[in-house]
Amino acid sequence: MIKNRYEFIYLFDVIDGNPNGDPDAGNSPRIDYETGQGLVTDVCLKRKIRNYVLCAKKDEPPNRIYIKEKTVLEEQNELAFQNIGYDLKNDTAKRKGSQKTSEARAWMCDHFYDVRAFGAVMGNKEANCGQVRGPIQLTFSRSIDPVMCIEHTLIRAAVATKKEAERQNRENRTMGKKYTIPYGLYRAHGFISAHLANQTGFSEDDLNLFWEALQNMFDHDRSAAKGTLSPRALYVFKHRDLLGNIPAHTLFDSVCIKKRPEVTSPRHFSDYEITIHQELHPPTVLFEKLF
Repeated sequence: MIKNRYEFIYLFDVIDGNPNGDPDAGNSPRIDYETGQGLVTDVCLKRKIRNYVLCAKKDEPPNRIYIKEKTVLEEQNELAFQNIGYDLKNDTAKRKGSQKTSEARAWMCDHFYDVRAFGAVMGNKEANCGQVRGPIQLTFSRSIDPVMCIEHTLIRAAVATKKEAERQNRENRTMGKKYTIPYGLYRAHGFISAHLANQTGFSEDDLNLFWEALQNMFDHDRSAAKGTLSPRALYVFKHRDLLGNIPAHTLFDSVCIKKRPEVTSPRHFSDYEITIHQELHPPTVLFEKLF
């Protein structure tokens, strides 16, 4: 199990793409409409981390993934009860199943990476595995500067149905739209609780896999809509013990990211300068990694 509290700052950027579409806004990039800064949800980043672990570890224990595309969570929960010797098709077992919730929850932590890392709500009437608080929490990512959302009109030289072709006299064109951000450098903050890690069984190997995912996940999640997404830097603050010895916000404030004075419209990571104020975090160990 891990024995130290961690906080971290994760930087990534996008070039000519949409890092996280908002379904309530026609899938355009998420934006703070007061400041103009771009946003990427914690759920979006966790999805990419899960996908990387799924790819790297082949969905095998102890690194299976609980929340994955097209999964029926009830079926995932049932696996736990089957493996601790409960037949949920039996009415008597169903009535007694609630007594085995803690045992089922422990089995889920042992076998599913994302349950150990992020936690999960696994309550279900037929197969209740309870609730797990995960040691890793992420904030929304926010761009350093305001971003410009550009709407593009696209033409596909084909139609979906014969009726559409007849209406167009066989010209066969379909109009569509695509949203991109020319450039945005995003900053996310993360927290890793050693106390909660000890409850879920999150280990040093799990932690190393998490850092590995942050470095490599974008390379396994490419699409035309997302443009070029790249990890840029990771700053990890390791506390001296389980509880930690300095407030998280003080550590985050020690890393300052600003656009270079001569740059008007940033278009690359090199258009920014990063200053680390070492005097603000002497009680912790800072690990800096530029990707």
